[in-house]
Amino acid sequence: MNQAYYSYPLFFDDVHKELIWGDRSKTGAYKPLRQGAEILPEGRVRLNFLAPENAETITVKGWGGSMPDTYELKPDQDGYWSCVAENIRDGFHYCDFYVNGVKTPNILMPYGYGAFSPANFFEVPGGIDPELYLLRDVPHGTVRMCLYPCTMTGKTRAVWVYTPPKYDEEPEKRYPVLYLQHGGGENEVGWVWQGKINYIADNLLSEGRIKEMIIVMNDGYAFHPDGSGNPAMGDLDEVLVQDCIPFIDKKFRTVPDRHHRAMAGLSMGAMQSNMGVFRNTDYFANAGMFSGGFRLTGDNYDLRDVFEDPEKFHELFDVCFVASGEQEQPMCDELREMIRKQTEIGVNTVFYSCPGYHEWDTWRNAARHFMELLFR
Repeated sequence: MNQAYYSYPLFFDDVHKELIWGDRSKTGAYKPLRQGAEILPEGRVRLNFLAPENAETITVKGWGGSMPDTYELKPDQDGYWSCVAENIRDGFHYCDFYVNGVKTPNILMPYGYGAFSPANFFEVPGGIDPELYLLRDVPHGTVRMCLYPCTMTGKTRAVWVYTPPKYDEEPEKRYPVLYLQHGGGENEVGWVWQGKINYIADNLLSEGRIKEMIIVMNDGYAFHPDGSGNPAMGDLDEVLVQDCIPFIDKKFRTVPDRHHRAMAGLSMGAMQSNMGVFRNTDYFANAGMFSGGFRLTGDNYDLRDVFEDPEKFHELFDVCFVASGEQEQPMCDELREMIRKQTEIGVNTVFYSCPGYHEWDTWRNAARHFMELLFR
């Protein structure tokens, strides 16, 4: 299995081991533990759990979408319980394990951060572009965590930044920037560990499919301490404009203008990108909304006239991109129809859909297509 399938915040290389003590010395030996998910042919996956002694029942439930069912594990051997789940489609799957009815993390399986909690997940190889997010033998960029002060909250914020493979080798070159946001219940590490955006960028760059760019990933929860502002999405764009963009432009070799700056995100991050770009068109000429709707009017912005006038639209936007999984209904069909009407009058909003639910497979593919359009 490619390392990208099981790299996550706790491990880059899987080091799940059991320490076995010898009889003749105080030193031990390491024995590999089973993988939490063993990929079998024909859409089958063996799911394993190292059970506590008091286990009476163990079940595993997917998060809906491409894994909607619940499966019952049975005692196997050496303390393991297991089952073979069938009809598991390719791609990314969150799942929860329950021991005696209590949700219990599976230590044999990767963890991500989703739904405001550590969450187990596994990957089944395949999909539209099976190697899109895999670790391949290509030049690799660098992902670094940076800290900057936040005027809104008075606290320090962490931001993760991807720089392309040749960034440190070409000290005179400057780069456009994509500000890329996670969804609700996730945080700034989601696009790295679950989205694999650094591998996606590396692979697309190696094939000449995208322009070199810096990718900046922020924590999306930006709320005024006094409770003012948007109660659901906060005011992330205020943090970006006041603090993050000046910080990134000073610390990294950016091209600091609106045409070389983009904002995109998934779900909540899509709504934040919609609002953030439309409220700050002097900072951004590129917007990407993945699985998060598409509103022309909202808090402190109204761009309905822009999307009725091709000349105004093309003055304001280089790329306006909207994406949805085809199983995200009725959102997908509603967006397709909305953008079809815009296209008919010469407003070139780009719509992309692919087979998929409200899941990382959809968002990885959306990110690929959006990045292919940027900074041309």
